[in-house]
Amino acid sequence: MFKRIIVLVLVALICACKGNKEGKTIPVDDFFKTQDKAYYRISPDGKSLSYLKLQDKKLDLFVEDLSSGNNVQLTHLTEKSISFYFWTSNNELVYYTEDESKERKSDLFVINKDGTKQVQLSSNEKTRVRVIEDQLIDDKYIIVASNKRDSTVFDVYRLNVRNGKMDIAAKNPGNVTEWMTDNKGVLKIAVTSDGVNETLMYRENESQPFKSVITNNFETTLQPIAFSEAQANVLYAISNVDRDKNALVALDLKTGKEKQVLFGNDTLNVVDAKYSRTKRKMIFVTCETWKKEKFYLDDSTRVTYTKIDQLLPGSEWRIMDKDKADNVFIVRTFTDKNPGSYYLYVAKENKLKKLTDINSSIKEEEMSEMKPISYKSADGLTINGYLTLPKNKKATNLPIVVVPHNGPGLRNTWGYNADVQFLANRGYAVLQVNYRGSTGYGKAFYAAGFKQWSDKIQEDVNDGVKWLIAKKIANPKKVAIYGTGFGGYIALNCLYKNPDIYSCGGSNSGVINLFSYLKTIPPFLKSNLQMYYELVGNPITDTDYMRFASPVFHADRFKSPVFIAQNPKDPRVNVAEGVQFIKELKKRNVPVTYIEKEEGPNPVMRQQGRTALYKALEEFLQQNLSKK
Repeated sequence: MFKRIIVLVLVALICACKGNKEGKTIPVDDFFKTQDKAYYRISPDGKSLSYLKLQDKKLDLFVEDLSSGNNVQLTHLTEKSISFYFWTSNNELVYYTEDESKERKSDLFVINKDGTKQVQLSSNEKTRVRVIEDQLIDDKYIIVASNKRDSTVFDVYRLNVRNGKMDIAAKNPGNVTEWMTDNKGVLKIAVTSDGVNETLMYRENESQPFKSVITNNFETTLQPIAFSEAQANVLYAISNVDRDKNALVALDLKTGKEKQVLFGNDTLNVVDAKYSRTKRKMIFVTCETWKKEKFYLDDSTRVTYTKIDQLLPGSEWRIMDKDKADNVFIVRTFTDKNPGSYYLYVAKENKLKKLTDINSSIKEEEMSEMKPISYKSADGLTINGYLTLPKNKKATNLPIVVVPHNGPGLRNTWGYNADVQFLANRGYAVLQVNYRGSTGYGKAFYAAGFKQWSDKIQEDVNDGVKWLIAKKIANPKKVAIYGTGFGGYIALNCLYKNPDIYSCGGSNSGVINLFSYLKTIPPFLKSNLQMYYELVGNPITDTDYMRFASPVFHADRFKSPVFIAQNPKDPRVNVAEGVQFIKELKKRNVPVTYIEKEEGPNPVMRQQGRTALYKALEEFLQQNLSKK
């Protein structure tokens, strides 16, 4: 009997050691848990903290008095969900709600921070509102853009938060895609587009007409950041005019010429820049290679942010909001293995207070490291990306899931990614490829992807798999590919064209027909249609190519198992066309897993939809890769 007990104990220890070596299987729900608290904001005076908190399956708006710790629930939503909110003064907030219908019917409210004097500014609008300037002007106006007059364009309005009246401040002639005010709320910038070329327009005051400053092809970046308060008619902007990488420049709005380069580097790409209204100057830029890094333009900001670095060792962090005095900050942290937390930081006291974890179910020690990689494409381009290996497994002969990112444009970035960590936890190495056409690597690399969606972009992805196989990391018989949106489109095209590489593949709300995709572009983006034609293809002049590049027309070439997920409420997805495509695949005896998932504004419904999606994906991958 004693010997038997010893044997049982040894078996248990062996099993336990094996379990630790392979890593703990974490429930799907844990990866996609809805945040209990989110979207923290600070009042302009730094005395009140606002946030959304999950209440009865809805996120409701709360305000905390930081001196007393008292909390007040401002909303009690039952039907619509909050899409955005903001402080418009020390005592007032504006919030905007939408329902889950395809029309996204919206309401707009203003409310005191103690929950009194709520005024409904609009009701069941089928139009959209964008906030251009949220600071209160003359104690009653904010500046917004809305397509209420014409669904295809956004005009600018002065919205009176006392009575909901909207007075038009600038009528959109039909080609303005962006509006911008100066630091006092005066509308001075309009960006127009003919679909291919963008023109920066400027006026010194609101009594003058807008005049053209500079015109660039859409491949060129000229992103307005802030007006200089020290120099008249000078705009700070992120620009790659006459250069490959983005720089921060001071632009003379009278001549259209650069007066100064505040930060520029041939190897670094500026992706963000921050202006301080308190300091009346640009304070830092953010550049991105495989990670994001700050470069300071102001010594006092460097001192403050270095103190935050010291309080949060080993974490990346971002300022999500701050008060007008640049003293009270809301900070969000994260790493590649940790979704992170929200903190309140008070600069004068150099104190950090934790507000909440973004997902307390995730344990950093159980997650996998996201490492940068690069390799050469078949035609000699350097392709960058990320490789995440399953924890506690040798990097040899592993099953692989390739995850192309969405597009057009965009890129994968370093940080916590629930999809990637979920797949790594299930034992898969995850390859993320920033194929040509991805943003962040310069103008030339971006332009190299135009109209290459069924050609060189796919070859870049395939070359990544071949690179992993050559390094003995990938098991060549166990490679899957899966993506969302244009990532799903790339996955389907790679799957049917390369049965020798991919064992199975999947698409989540993926594009299957380029013709249909262009038809679903919403009315207010119609001015960008010519740009989409340059990126993707023109349905009139590039008919043959677009047909060749659309998976829906090649159902007869699919052989390997396919996973398809669609959101029936997504206005950008033709669900009926997707269902017909699936029928065509099944006619040809292609194994298909199909799931309909809902991802509306309701956070609980969104989590339920994601859980169902990833449980189905887990089973699909297990069935089609484990048996190989």
